[in-house]
Amino acid sequence: MQNNINEKQIVIDILLKSFVDNKSVNFVVKQDNKREARIRKLMEYSYFKGKNSGQIYISKDQKACAIVLDPSKQKTTLKSIVWDLKLVFGCMGISNVKKVLKRESEIKKHHPDFQFLHLWYIGVDPAEQGRAKGTEMMARIIHDAREKRLPIYLETSTERNFPFYEKLGFKVISEINTLGYPLKMYLKEN
Repeated sequence: MQNNINEKQIVIDILLKSFVDNKSVNFVVKQDNKREARIRKLMEYSYFKGKNSGQIYISKDQKACAIVLDPSKQKTTLKSIVWDLKLVFGCMGISNVKKVLKRESEIKKHHPDFQFLHLWYIGVDPAEQGRAKGTEMMARIIHDAREKRLPIYLETSTERNFPFYEKLGFKVISEINTLGYPLKMYLKEN
């Protein structure tokens, strides 16, 4: 149990630091004096989703991590409903629910209509960025996807990452420009 607690804390801490200024994250999170605590709740939710319907990756030096979901494994359970409610009340706030649901509905229209792995989050501790840690993490994810013979899908609003994904062989399959920031959808066939 201790390893899971440590793993969870490591992932949440890396993602919190990596996504504190992310446009997509801040679109979802209620913007108030509890913003950072709300982002932490979003990362706790994301960890839960990764553990229950995907895979959690952590680099050996514990400075990078990723959450990859397998949409075919996602199930609605009482526990998942409780986590969804925690997300609404602890992260988004009731006033944001409508806009977030609209955004999610728009994004789902762009999901592939075949089985895929969803790279939901990849984060590198900001003090370690630019040292190939993200590239190393992506190599593991791409290797695992090839083993499963599944393509990798992702969305990103971080413009500086567009060339990173393209260099790794991801192709833009769609883009949404109605959110106040560009959101690109990428796919890497295996």
